[in-house]
Amino acid sequence: IILPNRNPPGRFEAHLQVFSGSADELEEQQGIAHLTEHVAYMGSRKRERLFGTGSQTNAYTDFHHTVFYAACPTTMPRQSNISMLPFALDALCDVMEARCESSRLEKERQAVLSEMTMVNTIEYRVECQILSTLHRENRLAKRFPIGKEVLINNWNTDNVKTWHRTHYRPDNVLLYVVGDIDPDVVVKEIENKFGHLTAEEQATQINPSVKPLASELATALVSSTVKGAQSWHYPPVIHDWCGPVPKELELKEKANDLAYDINLQGPWPLDEKVQFLETKELAPGKKIRPHIFRHGLLQAFSLHLFAKRPVEPIVDLPSFRKSLARRVALAALQIRMNVGGRSDDPPFQFVEFNQLDSAREGCAVCSLDLTSEPERWQEAIHASVKEIRKLGVHGVTQGEMERYVGAIMTDSAQLSAMGDRLSHGDQLAYLMETVANGHTFMSPENSYVVTEKALATLSLEEVNEAARELCSHIVSFNDECKPEEGPVIVIACSPDTTEASGASHVTEQSLVSCLRDACQGEVEPEEEVIVPHTLIDEGDLRQAMEENPAHWEAGKFTDGTPDTPADKFTRPFTLRRLNNGVRVGISQNKAESQRGYLRLVVPGGRDAEKKLGFKSGSMSVGARAMQEGGAFGKWSREQVELFCVDHLLQVEIQCNEEAIIIDFVFPTTNVGNTGFGEDAELGITGTEAVMQILREIIIGFKWEEDALGRSKSSFRSAHEGLQKNLEGMTTELIMETMTGQDERFLSIDVDTVNAVTLDDAKNAVMSQLSPSELEVSVVGDFDLPVVLEMLRYYIGTVPADTNSEYRTEIPDNIMEGTMPTLSLPGKRLDLELVDSDPRAVAYVAGSAPNLWGYLPDGSTLAERLLKEDKKASDYDKQRRSHPLFSNAVLSLISEITNRRLFSNVRERKQLTYDANFSLTGFERLKGGWFLVTVTASKEKAEAALEACKETIDALRTTSKISQDNIESAKRVVINRHEGELRTARYWAEMMSGLQQESIPLKGPLAITDFNAVVEAITTKDLQMSLSCFGFEESDLYTAIGQTVLPEGYVPPEDDIVPTAPMVGMQRGGALH
Repeated sequence: IILPNRNPPGRFEAHLQVFSGSADELEEQQGIAHLTEHVAYMGSRKRERLFGTGSQTNAYTDFHHTVFYAACPTTMPRQSNISMLPFALDALCDVMEARCESSRLEKERQAVLSEMTMVNTIEYRVECQILSTLHRENRLAKRFPIGKEVLINNWNTDNVKTWHRTHYRPDNVLLYVVGDIDPDVVVKEIENKFGHLTAEEQATQINPSVKPLASELATALVSSTVKGAQSWHYPPVIHDWCGPVPKELELKEKANDLAYDINLQGPWPLDEKVQFLETKELAPGKKIRPHIFRHGLLQAFSLHLFAKRPVEPIVDLPSFRKSLARRVALAALQIRMNVGGRSDDPPFQFVEFNQLDSAREGCAVCSLDLTSEPERWQEAIHASVKEIRKLGVHGVTQGEMERYVGAIMTDSAQLSAMGDRLSHGDQLAYLMETVANGHTFMSPENSYVVTEKALATLSLEEVNEAARELCSHIVSFNDECKPEEGPVIVIACSPDTTEASGASHVTEQSLVSCLRDACQGEVEPEEEVIVPHTLIDEGDLRQAMEENPAHWEAGKFTDGTPDTPADKFTRPFTLRRLNNGVRVGISQNKAESQRGYLRLVVPGGRDAEKKLGFKSGSMSVGARAMQEGGAFGKWSREQVELFCVDHLLQVEIQCNEEAIIIDFVFPTTNVGNTGFGEDAELGITGTEAVMQILREIIIGFKWEEDALGRSKSSFRSAHEGLQKNLEGMTTELIMETMTGQDERFLSIDVDTVNAVTLDDAKNAVMSQLSPSELEVSVVGDFDLPVVLEMLRYYIGTVPADTNSEYRTEIPDNIMEGTMPTLSLPGKRLDLELVDSDPRAVAYVAGSAPNLWGYLPDGSTLAERLLKEDKKASDYDKQRRSHPLFSNAVLSLISEITNRRLFSNVRERKQLTYDANFSLTGFERLKGGWFLVTVTASKEKAEAALEACKETIDALRTTSKISQDNIESAKRVVINRHEGELRTARYWAEMMSGLQQESIPLKGPLAITDFNAVVEAITTKDLQMSLSCFGFEESDLYTAIGQTVLPEGYVPPEDDIVPTAPMVGMQRGGALH
């Protein structure tokens, strides 16, 4: 499948999909699909030719397929006459002809075993429990991609080769090529590279002992699974459907006639010893399959309720209309639960109801997912089930219908405007899932035309019929309703406590009883809510302009850039200030059509909280309370949130160590529209809606106790979850030790959260919302003069003394924060966490400059180099004096260090699946630290830690940075930068701080000179810069966190120790 696509220009992606995954494995092959993927790709010599070319390559295995991909520039860097397409296709073809060498098998065996340890978090264990329950009747419950450790340890090259030759055949793969390409050229190149492959040749190298069982499986999957009956992209499974199904998908009887146990329901030698998942009846004919998963590392209750339905291919207008009706119904329900359901004291912390087609599972999954505090699980179930029943019985209101039809049209219009400017990755993901599920693939332009045609005549009755179908499995549990065919599947995950009773204890019986009770009684239809079309009247805005006339002033910078004029547009951005002090940066970005991004930065954050003497935690808890609230002026929170829904606004408010940051994502076109064609009534633009929200946050925000309560609940949950997270606890321990318990850099504990009052939160946050300190960066596909005028009217008319009543006496150095000086020598730390599964994580940390090269003493990396390099030329001095120099150096060092860690700790020493080097991203705070993270088995954790220390030491001593290292890193850093330049978010992030005096080196030159500064960096620059890091042995802080068995724990007596199956839960996810 070849799809020309322009964005990003000069690049393409090629994906090779093998229609075999873990669900195709035989009993003795569990995990071999994933191991073969590793061996085939990591062992490819031709893949290595892509290194250093700005290409990204990887592979992943899932239930239903194995995928290999290469994302490359169209031509070789610095050699524009050499096409990269042949190199990418060579690498993918090499996968089809993979050699299985013993040395590579051993490396990848260790990598897979390390990956098994790395992914075995409590979150993954919950996911595997959910999937095992959901698919108990078929192969997916017993064929997780990670496989069985006992088998992985014993396979030889013949085992891997047999799997490869069985499944990696030209008649069992599909090649996708998407990007800035000529289809004719691609076709010829594919024929040239792949034309010689034959299935017959592959089959000659299959171990004969495997052929009989493999043949039985092949016969069964063709005749009696969704793979054979509906889509070859699906796994070979049979489902217990919930509700009516087409006759051709009634596959159970066909499977019963087979000698082969395609569903793996019989006892198999490697099965884990589990006793659960009996299907019960709520009432005659009303089936439910319940399961309870308890674990000591869980701190919240979660419920996952499912109905499995056949995927309905979207191939014509009627099927497309039905899919749109379903989207309207689901949107209405989700907003009801998230807006209306967030009462003064909501019983759930998270709730979502959805239905998604899942190629990886071969079905559509209708799911209710919620989390709550353990003692409130019954309230949470009752509240969510009530909303689902209300939708199923009464449907949506006329107002909801208009709201979500308009939202779908706006979304479709945005995609249509993007056209082939959608990224190659987005296009390819949509294409692969569409093809897999048998849907008709449409271009964004075609999709818009069909969407408008379908929605113009979509009736309320059609939407409500879709709502009834979606909710039928839950509505049918009412005693007065007829039963639904097939089982409803439900799993509850709960903390494992010593108490066998009490409000937080849940059993299968109590869970089923609660669900049954929640489905009884009458439900009332939803009431219409009056949603404003605008939050601020034109008259109020005119009055504000009269009282506080707004005008533009010059932009001012600290990086050496001259002031920018107040009355002219400049490229690539326009930077000015309003006369009330607000700094403004604006840029046009047409790469994301009809979309915009606005960021408000409020300098201070947790650093200001400490300096200004506010109660500990008040700034962070207050910022979250602002996110949870939303009442402005005469409008309630519910009305404002529905206003945001109508105008497709996304708002996120967070507080970090340095600032409060408020981000908005919005459409730049008219939204909140009603009607079609000549009857259409346009709302205000999404851009103007954002300006209204932003103004009200600054001058009219209402602080409410219920919002504070939800904020505090969120922080309590986060901290309690941290206490049961190995990585989180170990990171916290090393941060406590490095920073001397500096609360700016630590999690906020429960007692601190509980002590924050509404006044504490309000005073802390509002003290920072002074116009003279604010910076607004806005990027999007809009008319610059129009948006600048909006900013002048909505933000420029905010009085300069707004929120002055909250201001405290401000120290002169309020914006000049500094990291605490690390006490030396460094320390070794150890942490133990109780868990029945063995896991370990190791860290190496030490001092480093901040993002702009500042060290805790106020000097910079560049200044040190200028001082130490006595032989520096005038050109070197000029380069190093550039304000972006240190930032570019740090980016390259990070890239090179990560590559070294991969080569040494993973490839050469085979101690881990992955090791990662990262730097703190502080901009205002002077100084920072580096952190190396490596996950390994408990037995190898110490060796992995030492290997990481050895790697960073070698950078300074025995294996210094080479020219090849720096050239490869430059290509990665520049390609990443240029790729992200196509997103409005990245532009907003870069523009934030350009006019802030507290980040003196960040200015326009940091953006305009990026490529030139990076290209000019030398190996000497990098080598000398390493002296600014705490890489000396005596400077390092190291830590190992590992699990220990619970007291009195008795391990299983089986010869085979069960390994939790692990896989991503999201529909369409995969194990990489």
